Amino acid sequence: MLRRLWLIFAQATTIGLAALFIVSTLRPEWLGRLPAAVPPAAPALPAVKPAAPSLEVARSAALASYAGAVAAAAPAVVNVYTTKEVQRRGAPVDPLYRYFFGDPRGGPERVASLGSGVIATADGYILTNNHVVQAADEIAVALADGRQFDARLVGADPESDLALLKVEAKGLPVITFGRADALRVGDIVLAIGNPFDVGQTVTMGIVSALGRSNLGINTFENFIQTDAAINQGNSGGALVDTSGHLVGINTAIFSRTGGSIGIGFAIPSTLVRQVMDQLIRTGRVSRGYFGVEPEDVTPEVADLLKLARPDGVVLKGVQRTSPAGKAGLEPGDVIVTINGEKVANSRGMLDQIAQLPPGSSATVRVLRSGKELEVPVTVGERPTPRLPQ
Repeated sequence: MLRRLWLIFAQATTIGLAALFIVSTLRPEWLGRLPAAVPPAAPALPAVKPAAPSLEVARSAALASYAGAVAAAAPAVVNVYTTKEVQRRGAPVDPLYRYFFGDPRGGPERVASLGSGVIATADGYILTNNHVVQAADEIAVALADGRQFDARLVGADPESDLALLKVEAKGLPVITFGRADALRVGDIVLAIGNPFDVGQTVTMGIVSALGRSNLGINTFENFIQTDAAINQGNSGGALVDTSGHLVGINTAIFSRTGGSIGIGFAIPSTLVRQVMDQLIRTGRVSRGYFGVEPEDVTPEVADLLKLARPDGVVLKGVQRTSPAGKAGLEPGDVIVTINGEKVANSRGMLDQIAQLPPGSSATVRVLRSGKELEVPVTVGERPTPRLPQ
């Protein structure tokens, strides 16, 4: 009996579950079930067009732009034009022939040359290279804004290849002097000048080397080497840093063709400032002088003189009437220090002596016959080099 009742219950339950499945699938509303609530859709926002960046943002995003440095320095960079008379040379002409027919070689010829310069003061002092204005009869200066002036030569320093001009004007744009001693190899620099008279031109490069000397260009050499393009006409122009501050005066290039191959040289602004100040005050540059002929101490020279190490500079010759001769310095002496500053080589010693004020006393430490001596030397004035005619 119980088994029978269990079978009936099981069959009824199975039929009920099947019916519930069919109804929930085909007619769920019969069971009173509602579809899940769906949140109302957010209203669509109108499309917004991205705003164009401001001019300031666009300029700051410009990659490696140095327009600010150029704008600060370029107005103070000028073109320098010179002319001079050159007498044609040739075989001598018979005086009788010249009397009847004139000189077939003609008269003097006027030759024009081109360079650049930098305005150093608002009242018209302009820096350039000596070789740009050397032996010039007439000098003219053209500013970046189109103004032109006649210029006169205030003074020149052939040994550093610098010259100072003066124009009669007021309120001129002035270059800001930078610190060449703060430069590092790899710093970006800009060269501004007038190459080939095409007009003011800006080129960019890096500082390739510092303290270049022994190039045979000037007597006093401490060049900044750069790969910024420097060509004919750039001489006397500005080498500036990325702030537009003057760090050098472009002077020379190394080239087999006459064009830039990426090796240019500039006089550092520290030396430029020293020379300019003296030229403004006196019209000439005064430097210290010993009157000696130096030679670097090489390992071979050190062995010959029985020196412990190859330091200092050996004197090959001493002028008897020079400051060094009067002080008692002798050929064969090895100069180790001047006023306590170590002497590295003959070029460096020449620079050290040149910076001493004429008339001052310098203490020179020398090695002589294995003994170390201190010799006081009264500094003389370096003779002015004879200028070519």
